[in-house]
Amino acid sequence: MTYTVKEFAKMFQTTEHTIRYYTDIDLLPCKRDGGNHRIFDETAVNWMRGISYLKKCGMPVKDIKKYFDLCQLEESEENLLARYQIIAKQREAAHKKVAEAQATADYMDQKLKHYKEILEGRIPDDTNPANWTD
Repeated sequence: MTYTVKEFAKMFQTTEHTIRYYTDIDLLPCKRDGGNHRIFDETAVNWMRGISYLKKCGMPVKDIKKYFDLCQLEESEENLLARYQIIAKQREAAHKKVAEAQATADYMDQKLKHYKEILEGRIPDDTNPANWTD
């Protein structure tokens, strides 16, 4: 199956401009149809999935490009180690984001519980700093 730029952008919830940029910098592989329009196949889907995950970790596009360039080189222990180290670093970043999201969710759970207690009349409304006393 192949996809147009528009279909591909929609699939990955990004812009057509972004997809074109990725192909222009040789980050994302594409083929051309008879009218010289970009078309994307399942290989491109796999590459874009990787790009998306690495971006969500906070990895800059230029670093993603370096990583993907390494992926296309001939396999060697040095190359594999370099890729391993990049992915290990991004895994750490992903886990840090998970921890931060969990802390935020825990805070919101506590606030929700607090407001429920106020609404049920079990405690006074102490959420307005103007009502705080020393």
